[in-house]
Amino acid sequence: MELRRLGKSDLKVAPLVLGGNVFGWTADEGASFAILDAFVDGGFNMVDTADVYARWTPAGGGASETVIGKWLAQGNKRDKVVLATKFGAEMGEGMKGLSAKYMVEAVEASLKRLQTDHIDLYQSHRDDPDTPQEETAEAFEALVKAGKVRAIGSSNFTPERLESALAVSQAKGLARYNSEQPQYNLYDRAGFEAELQQVCIENEVGVIPYYGLASGFLTGKYRTEADLDKSPRGRGVKRMMDARGMRILAALDQVSTAKGATPAQIALAWVMAQPGLTGPIASATSTAQLEELMGSARLTLSPEDLAALDAASAA
Repeated sequence: MELRRLGKSDLKVAPLVLGGNVFGWTADEGASFAILDAFVDGGFNMVDTADVYARWTPAGGGASETVIGKWLAQGNKRDKVVLATKFGAEMGEGMKGLSAKYMVEAVEASLKRLQTDHIDLYQSHRDDPDTPQEETAEAFEALVKAGKVRAIGSSNFTPERLESALAVSQAKGLARYNSEQPQYNLYDRAGFEAELQQVCIENEVGVIPYYGLASGFLTGKYRTEADLDKSPRGRGVKRMMDARGMRILAALDQVSTAKGATPAQIALAWVMAQPGLTGPIASATSTAQLEELMGSARLTLSPEDLAALDAASAA
């Protein structure tokens, strides 16, 4: 399996990252364990979650980390994964943001749920304009020096705020963001490609985008209004069922047929092939679904394939 260096860090990861947002939600503990086992057995290594997963369900925030922690503990599997989690999204009254005080509380809670003594990639889930970036950087540096965190990353940052955070870290000799986690896929391209992509390339910041399959739209299973009831996430893809969305699905059908692959595999392979990308994050609720996703990392898209997909998804 090809491993890609994450930014300037010493972390090396396979080009497909397993999303943990479904663990403890649409994938119960047993299914989650099976998915994690199959992922590692398939030669992949990076698992991404967040403390806030799945606060929107009865299971509540921390559910995903708790499931992953139980899996890590059951078979001494900690050394087999690059473990990434995030903090900063609201977990409850007064429990949000990137302040030094809250970071200390949040990391300890995540370490306990994950049943580990360190997190490989600790990420700011979203920007916090109310906390000085110097304070956040100094707090991250303290965690790195304490051995509780190996590398740090950002998520949902604007190009300007990412650049300023990097400048603060460089000026003060503090831990710097080695990854950014934006929304990016064949349908949602503009937000990342406008400026953020170039900022990441120029500053050697790895990119591990979420929604690589656009909430399932790029699998091709949502093509009519009636299809929206196929899963709990169906209603979220309605906005993509426009003329451009249908063009993208047609191009995915064409390339996948020629490659003997599925539309989902082609969509993820397209993301992997983009400049500056480390690897997309994708989640699965069954091992069968995971096997399909892992197949994307074994595909090589030709310049003609990429051109066809780019043309279909152009704004």
